[in-house]
Amino acid sequence: MADTTFHYPIGIRADDIDHMGHVNNSVYLKWVQDAVVKFWETVAPPEAVARHLWIALAHEIQYRRPTFLDDVVVADVIAERVAGAKAMFTTVIKRGEEVLAEVKSTWCCLDAVTKRPARLARDVAGRFLPKE
Repeated sequence: MADTTFHYPIGIRADDIDHMGHVNNSVYLKWVQDAVVKFWETVAPPEAVARHLWIALAHEIQYRRPTFLDDVVVADVIAERVAGAKAMFTTVIKRGEEVLAEVKSTWCCLDAVTKRPARLARDVAGRFLPKE
């Protein structure tokens, strides 16, 4: 299998920090959204990016360690599979080699004009799916 991991650097802002002194749990969802969309925009051809939008249907988050303001953090995004208009991604948020959170998410691809679910062309999906 080819390496299809997309590395997305995360900038932590002061307003990401909650009353406990670490990144608020809700911020991780924004990071995942930003990382997956940037992955799509980076690997898909421009015409496919213009024709499709992505919406999150579900996220399952495993929080492992707290994240702090001065941490250097990266989200590693892996496209697991596509089924119809749905795509499944894993996003691992890390500080160095230390896993801070792991997120399994299901997304739906939409036609940008009609806002209805849309299947990706096989050649487009093949640009970000693992090679077998």
